[in-house]
Amino acid sequence: MKKSILLLTLGIGASQLQPCKAQDVHFSQIFETPLLRNPALAGLFDGDLRIQSVYRTQWNTVTVPYQTTSVHAEFKMPVGRGDDFLTIGGQVVYDKAGTVSLTSTQVLPSINYHKSLSDEKNTYLSLGFMAGWVQRRIDVSKMTTNSQFDGTGYNPLLGTGEALTSPAYSYFDGSAGMSFSSQIGENENNNFFIGLAYHHFNRPKKLSFYSSTEVEMEPRIVASGGVRISLADNAFVTFETDYSKQGTYNETMGGALFSWKLGENENPRYLIHAGTYFRWKDAIIPAAKLEFRPLAVAISYDANISPLKKASRGQGGFEVSLTYQKYLNTQYSSLDAVRCPRF
Repeated sequence: MKKSILLLTLGIGASQLQPCKAQDVHFSQIFETPLLRNPALAGLFDGDLRIQSVYRTQWNTVTVPYQTTSVHAEFKMPVGRGDDFLTIGGQVVYDKAGTVSLTSTQVLPSINYHKSLSDEKNTYLSLGFMAGWVQRRIDVSKMTTNSQFDGTGYNPLLGTGEALTSPAYSYFDGSAGMSFSSQIGENENNNFFIGLAYHHFNRPKKLSFYSSTEVEMEPRIVASGGVRISLADNAFVTFETDYSKQGTYNETMGGALFSWKLGENENPRYLIHAGTYFRWKDAIIPAAKLEFRPLAVAISYDANISPLKKASRGQGGFEVSLTYQKYLNTQYSSLDAVRCPRF
């Protein structure tokens, strides 16, 4: 019974006491979080350096708001005398949720090798790895359990009755993935990618605040795809989709952004993107993005359509992202490269 009360108190952290299923953080702006999708998607952009940060808050009307922040960076450089490239980078994710402030901190370096498969167009097979340290922590002072009820009401002076070894635990985590990207036809601005990632391949164990409980992390498989097609000299459309499966949980998400160039078509001063994404049976997500290179800002909002919409009053999650992306004036720059992985 004590653990049942603790499960309710922890919110999403309840999974620490049972097999972990679908516990990975996720964002609606999948177009701004490539490493969370697949480490082999790192480097698929126009430029040498990309730094992105995304902030998400959700369930404000249901419970204590869940807040997630991600920061990742990618640096792409040529390898040897051919058209191969190497992307090094990493991501830091901080997530805070529930009444007891369950926090998760991830520090995950990454590396991705892009092998050129054609001398005539941008066609690449990429293999990426990401691995590092993860810590989860709770604020024990905010816990309430049945042991703290003295018959007349809640008594904070009573102990929780929970045999927690420590308010925090850490583990090593790893992900691997592959992707294939290529331009479509003769226009290098028309391109696509497909990818498959396997997260938590080392299946971390001991994911519990109880010393006597051993829990194994369920691996997560993510299949991704995207297509970008020019509509006119100053306009194009981008379609992207993800399918994720972790244990018994699965999620399908996809959508499109329509984009317009303002200024010179080859080097526009501004780009405006607007569109909608969908999370199957869960949310409709309008999104907008403004690029004024090397910076870009994007916003999106999850309008909940799941059975929880009665409690959430249709409200879901708000996201905002900031991106810095550019070519660098160095000997490793891909600015003048004939072939380069991009999307």
